Amino acid sequence: MSTRSTVAHPNDVLLDGGRDHRALPSVDHYCGTEARIAKALALQAASAAKPWPTFDVTADCEDGALAGAEAQQADLVGSAIDSDANHFNRVGVRVHPPGSDFFQSDLERILKKAADRVAYITLPKIDSADQCRQAIDEIDRLTNRHVTTREGKIPVHVLIESPLALRDVDAIAQHPRVECLSFGLMDYVSAFEGAISDDAMTSPGQFEHPLVRAAKIQVSLAAHAHGKVASHNVSIILDAPERVEGEARRAADEFGFTRMWSIHPAQIAVILRGLAPSTRLIGESADILLAARAASWAPVSWSGRLHDRASYRFHWQRLRRAHQAGSPIPPAAQSAFF
Repeated sequence: MSTRSTVAHPNDVLLDGGRDHRALPSVDHYCGTEARIAKALALQAASAAKPWPTFDVTADCEDGALAGAEAQQADLVGSAIDSDANHFNRVGVRVHPPGSDFFQSDLERILKKAADRVAYITLPKIDSADQCRQAIDEIDRLTNRHVTTREGKIPVHVLIESPLALRDVDAIAQHPRVECLSFGLMDYVSAFEGAISDDAMTSPGQFEHPLVRAAKIQVSLAAHAHGKVASHNVSIILDAPERVEGEARRAADEFGFTRMWSIHPAQIAVILRGLAPSTRLIGESADILLAARAASWAPVSWSGRLHDRASYRFHWQRLRRAHQAGSPIPPAAQSAFF
């Protein structure tokens, strides 16, 4: 019998008696063309640590897709999700906004092909909790027509990309079907019709402009308050990986985002590094948790400091964050906790 089966796991001791806390791969990789979707699926399969890939693939039917070929794009996405190339069933889709003429068509075409396998549906341009609820109701109605083997309903990710959406962000996060809030930087800044400079679309402005900074804080707070995942906006930098890594690190360390968009395969690894704790911090948390486990989660002294369940929660979340980012976990902690 394994040690893990006889000693309480951190999820059971530290996180509300084992309540399910949402966890998603740390990177949300967006792609829209057939070639890029195929490349992303191949990369996901090659780089994944089974059975949990370090990044999701989001096939795009909206801004990242060709205009004028909406029906063909939805068919392409549905086929890709239902293909043998989708090894982990971690492929989602961004559909057109609920107010678009293509919203229902996207859903019908994709769900007809892939209702059992789509990992999540991302809703863009959501401006209110009521609009979000209505869109989810429509997703459920159409899913029920085509689902055969799926257990449970399709998770929903919501893009927060306007002041109107920000006004309702807490109510949106409360919806039980929403598992992730994503901040849409470009559309959020554009919604101010020039009142915010385009410097706020890049760094350092995106982290320092008061209106943008406040929006990121609100999105992160709402997500964490309701046990949802907070996903940071895209980096448009393609030729300076150290800057992309720095943006991911600021998103995680200053704003509490645990997931981030990628728009180029070369961004995936650097975003993972930026979101993950350092090797030193991972080792520190692993040692503290192993000492706590050996003491049956009673208080322990470690490196001259007293730790109890309050600090154990912090170190468990840090270790989980590292694990989700695919960072190496010390072998003893890997065996004990994962």
